[in-house]
Amino acid sequence: MANEPYNKDTGGHSGRSCRMLILLPDGKIHKLSLPFLSISFREAPLTATLLAALTPPELQFDITICDASVSRVPLDHPFDLVAISIITGTAIEGYRLADLFRAKGAKVVIGGVHATLMPEEAAAHADALMTGFGETTWPKMCRDFCAGSLKPRYDGGSPDLAGLPWPRRDLQNRFGYMMPQTVFATRGCRNSCDFCAVVGAKFGWHTRPVQEVAAEVAALPGKRFAFNDVSLCEDKAYAFELCKALKPLKKKWGGLMTLRAAEDEALLDALAEAGCCYMLLGFESALSPSLTGIRKTFNTPAAYRKIVSSMHIRGMMIQGCFIFGLDHDTPDVFEKTVRMVDDLEIDIPRYAVYTPFPGTDCYRRLAEQGRLLPGCNWAWYDTQHVVIRPAKMSSEELDAGFIRAWEETFSIRSILRRLSPKRDQFVVALAGNLAYRLYRARLKKDRHRFPLSKEDTP
Repeated sequence: MANEPYNKDTGGHSGRSCRMLILLPDGKIHKLSLPFLSISFREAPLTATLLAALTPPELQFDITICDASVSRVPLDHPFDLVAISIITGTAIEGYRLADLFRAKGAKVVIGGVHATLMPEEAAAHADALMTGFGETTWPKMCRDFCAGSLKPRYDGGSPDLAGLPWPRRDLQNRFGYMMPQTVFATRGCRNSCDFCAVVGAKFGWHTRPVQEVAAEVAALPGKRFAFNDVSLCEDKAYAFELCKALKPLKKKWGGLMTLRAAEDEALLDALAEAGCCYMLLGFESALSPSLTGIRKTFNTPAAYRKIVSSMHIRGMMIQGCFIFGLDHDTPDVFEKTVRMVDDLEIDIPRYAVYTPFPGTDCYRRLAEQGRLLPGCNWAWYDTQHVVIRPAKMSSEELDAGFIRAWEETFSIRSILRRLSPKRDQFVVALAGNLAYRLYRARLKKDRHRFPLSKEDTP
């Protein structure tokens, strides 16, 4: 079993390969659930596939990966080692699964951003805890496990992103994502937005060698892929170098960038020439005081129209993200935001509720002010449920306005107003809008918009 040393000669524990499960609990948002298929609106995550690739091959693990958002958790299969990566919104489900697998005799390792933010809490459900980056600690943990000397904690320091293996995409659900081919070039963020878990976890800023990124992209099947970096163009010199390396590959791709980077016309030219056809932008708010309150003053509402126009001219589709419930938001913020989204012709809008993730300045401030709603366990912290008392409206007004914004923005009238058949990526944008139109219907059917008890989950 898992507490026995690994037998290199016989090929595993008790003469067999050691069975490992790398698990991402279900976040239950931004996906389309059909009777026999679940499809995530997002890009395929890299956590599980990269950890699988980092597993020392000489240990001969029999590896299964499961993103529970798009696949069934294999509870009936015997595993020796189960690694669970959690974000705040999936922490409660992750702990439940960890307890189940431990009861079945597996050793459980828990990591991820929430485990980094709340290590003592996560450790109570695990045989070993992993914090920070796993590039150096994951192989060591695997070897310790096979030697029967698993340690209670592994802390990842500043990672060396050079020479990393390519993710084991062969193990992921092939049909579970609208964008199955995902790559990363950078880690962390240099900004200080008060609500961001990446900032709260103090991940810092790191870049991967450009030529290694380009080589991985060149090897991907098909012509489309996505970067899942939090802020791909944070280092402009690096971004220009990356674009130069990607240009000869003639692939179409997208990612995430700040509005500050999007104001750089030369950078937009380089991105377009390198094949960039869509970007996710965190507009966050239509109100300057609200942006100041979350320390995102590099967003300027007066500049939004020029940025959107500049990107559309270059054939880039825009997914624009907005947050409701900021301290300067009043009940009219929903109408103002919906009107702005239509006027700017944002291709695919996305709305979130101001959510104070643990370890962030936002969480500390709202906790001190007594503005966290009682009875909310971490499952409510998914950006789609109200967990706070806003400063200038009630929690009920925030929730009602949030749902109303989804309804109005993904009405047929709004979709047709924002999208033009003459615009590049029209078909992709239309498909995205229709998918979110289905998602808004699910939001309206959500029976538990507020917690009824500490055990209740959305």
